[in-house]
Amino acid sequence: MSFYSKLDTLHANLRKNRWLQYFSIFCRFALAAGFIPSGLVKIFDERFTNLSVNHPMGHYLEALYYTEYYYTFIGILQVTAAILLLIPRTATLGALIYFPIIINITILSLAVRFVGSHISAPLMVLANLFLILWDYHKIKYILPFNEPPEHKILREKNERIKKFPLKFAIGSLATLIVLIFILKNMYNIEPYNTLMDCERQAKKSKNPKAVDDFCNCIHTEGKPLNKCLKIYEKTLENSTRKL
Repeated sequence: MSFYSKLDTLHANLRKNRWLQYFSIFCRFALAAGFIPSGLVKIFDERFTNLSVNHPMGHYLEALYYTEYYYTFIGILQVTAAILLLIPRTATLGALIYFPIIINITILSLAVRFVGSHISAPLMVLANLFLILWDYHKIKYILPFNEPPEHKILREKNERIKKFPLKFAIGSLATLIVLIFILKNMYNIEPYNTLMDCERQAKKSKNPKAVDDFCNCIHTEGKPLNKCLKIYEKTLENSTRKL
């Protein structure tokens, strides 16, 4: 049996598992719920958040808001992807449209250290990836395989596996815990959404002044994130030299 035949067989067996079917439905509805509100806000030409324009994400969203029909276009794509995900027959197309949008949101959130979505967005990427892999039997023919997969796809529609996928559940939970831990600890300082929230980091910091300088740089002076990070690092260096 070729590699692709084994892959087809494995995928078909996973598709028959009742618990994984429930999980795929959960992912579809959860992802749709994440895009419908934010998409409608853009379609109705409303501002997405009330973040200060001094905040890196607030500055970006404010500029995005003034891009006129491009802003609306993003909202239409988000709602379209969400609606397609809710309909079983179009869920694959919805997942494919959804993926580049959520990847962009994830990279943006991590780049500006946005607390609002720097954890949720990567988790949505994983859920989206699961749905794409779940419908592998539909999209495999466009992949650059050297050998075309065999054309026998899930013919046993009434056959269901009721065994709980314990290994999948443990692996998913472990991935979730590790990912959240990494995302929560990947930055030594974050701008947060308000000056007050940002300054709370000073309580846990060995150098409260460096934190205050960073927070004021972001929320009061409205400077770019990279410049504020340099100020933060410089304050840390100066305090270390004094010691």
